[in-house]
Amino acid sequence: MQRDLGKNVKLFNDIKADDLSVMLSCLGVKNQQYEKRSIIIMAEDNVDHVGVVLWGAVLIVKEDFSGNRSIVDHIGQYEMFGEAFACAGIQKSPVTVVAAEKSEIMWIQFRRIINTCSMSCVFHAKLIENMMKVLAVKNLQMNQKLEITSKRNLRDKLKAYLLIQAKEAKSFDFIIPLNRSELADYLYVDRSALSRELCKMRDEGLIEFNKNHFCMTRD
Repeated sequence: MQRDLGKNVKLFNDIKADDLSVMLSCLGVKNQQYEKRSIIIMAEDNVDHVGVVLWGAVLIVKEDFSGNRSIVDHIGQYEMFGEAFACAGIQKSPVTVVAAEKSEIMWIQFRRIINTCSMSCVFHAKLIENMMKVLAVKNLQMNQKLEITSKRNLRDKLKAYLLIQAKEAKSFDFIIPLNRSELADYLYVDRSALSRELCKMRDEGLIEFNKNHFCMTRD
């Protein structure tokens, strides 16, 4: 497991395997499992930890005063969440975090990441550098989502989202991490309208799909 963490978790990149075991102990990490659809963090909960998804996936969800749900982000295996709020000093979570499937989360106290411990562990500077890189990438991802949702119509939003997924998969044949309802909430659109538009795009030969498996034409 530790070898996988060092290889796949960006927070732990370039930290030697021998140091990783010591580091996890220094950070006082705790692992916890969650059932599908269970609440991991409720909006307005105090936040002083960041979470790393060891397996499974979680959704970052925000609701307006009318109870309308929007999905801010999907966090998959080995990805991290909560770091931006902790870094900004936000004491109460502005979002709800929900288990998209049965998941295990590694919890790390944020102050243990950014503050050098009394032992002056040699890996700590690298850990802080990695955290800054994670925050920079998350900022780019949020800008990317803003670009998608700011498109004028539903088809343009769908095309922008699917093209990004294809680029990440390095293939025009790919699987998206969201079901139809979640995709509608992510794009801020009506689910029925989303389904109709997908069918129109399929009938026009632009895409093929089966559930969350998509294939796009190269045109």
